[in-house]
Amino acid sequence: MKSRNLVLIVIVAAILILGGCGCSGYNKMVNLDENVKAKWANVQSDYQRRADLVPNLVSTVKGAANFEQETLTKVIEARAKATSVNINADNLTPEKIEAFQKAQGELGGALSRLLVVAEQYPQLQATQSFRDLQSQLEGTENRIKVSRNDFNTAVQEYNSTVRRFPNNIFAGMFSFRVKEGFKADAGSENAPKVDFSK
Repeated sequence: MKSRNLVLIVIVAAILILGGCGCSGYNKMVNLDENVKAKWANVQSDYQRRADLVPNLVSTVKGAANFEQETLTKVIEARAKATSVNINADNLTPEKIEAFQKAQGELGGALSRLLVVAEQYPQLQATQSFRDLQSQLEGTENRIKVSRNDFNTAVQEYNSTVRRFPNNIFAGMFSFRVKEGFKADAGSENAPKVDFSK
């Protein structure tokens, strides 16, 4: 009888300990998942800010005489593509993050080319609205970098918790999956080549 009670007490204690660990781990994973979603919303907001600046920049640049129409068209097309790639924070798969990053990278590249070409137009460089837009765009690019870093930090903390024992048991039971963060753009490990001979 005593051994039966002892076994029952041990089983109940084990269930309570495991249940306590499970509740605590589950709640922590929920909090970290919500943090990842909030950081993702910040990333999207900063990229949207950049996309919102593009029409004003294009309008200002169009005013410059003989400005290269092909460059403006590429910026407009890249903006359309970048704003069409939307990812729900509940579904941050590696493929979707890569597609989002690629579209945003194309817009960033098109904007860089636009600003390089714009340097060839002194009357454009002299306008206050163009200088203001350049400054806003630069600030936005800095915000994007900070948001991406914050997002990656949140993903790392979430992934560490989801993969750690005993949370990994509960993560599998409650569908908490490892999330993907931003990666460096392809080729970014190589220093850009500067050629002054042109």
